[in-house]
Amino acid sequence: MMFELFTPEARTVVVQAQQHAGRLGHRYVGPEHLLLSVASAGGPVGVVLRDNGITPDRVEEEIVRRGGLGGGTGLFSDLDQDALAAIGIDLDAVRARIEAAFSPEVLTRAAETLHPQPRPSRLNPRRAIPPGLRRWAQRRRLALTAHRGRALPAPIPPATGRYHAPGAATRTHLPFTTRAKKCLELTVREAKARHEQHIGVEHLVLGLIRTNGGLVPSVLLALGTSGPLLRTAILDRYRQAG
Repeated sequence: MMFELFTPEARTVVVQAQQHAGRLGHRYVGPEHLLLSVASAGGPVGVVLRDNGITPDRVEEEIVRRGGLGGGTGLFSDLDQDALAAIGIDLDAVRARIEAAFSPEVLTRAAETLHPQPRPSRLNPRRAIPPGLRRWAQRRRLALTAHRGRALPAPIPPATGRYHAPGAATRTHLPFTTRAKKCLELTVREAKARHEQHIGVEHLVLGLIRTNGGLVPSVLLALGTSGPLLRTAILDRYRQAG
């Protein structure tokens, strides 16, 4: 399984991203939820993010400001608020008019149509990985398990934060959006390019900040940084550690 290549810290990031999405009442896992999760990560990459203003509280504030809370937010999850504002479209005003015109149940059903609930097997990140990279990961997994015994994974603590959608519960069976799946693919590519035998939080972040659309670039910009700047800082930190 692809997930076996993830370090315990990286597994925690992916699982807690799903918990954050459920807590915010979102019925999908997008790159923004992964960003919120990695912002809480420890280790060198967590230090780099926080040194650049990427903290859990600030990321969550931007996600809620741009995407809102509740089941209907899936209708707006792939929209770029800043890009729409540049052409005169106020996404907040549009969302307010839609939410005033339709009941929460109708909005939730519409969001579920856009992001249908998956079978549990779709939660496995390997589903987002092309066959070529999957074969590479299989070889790495076999090499790793040949040198270590299988140990039961440590319990993953629940994700916490300031905001909670009304009636929301922490959910783990949520579908990854297309952009989130692309981030996972880029994560594996980052590990492969560096000839690493594991997939760590640093690879997740490097894959995540390569995304061009969705909320992540605009959240980073609002927090005073960008994907390229963070990439340089992360690579420099790991180069020094090496």
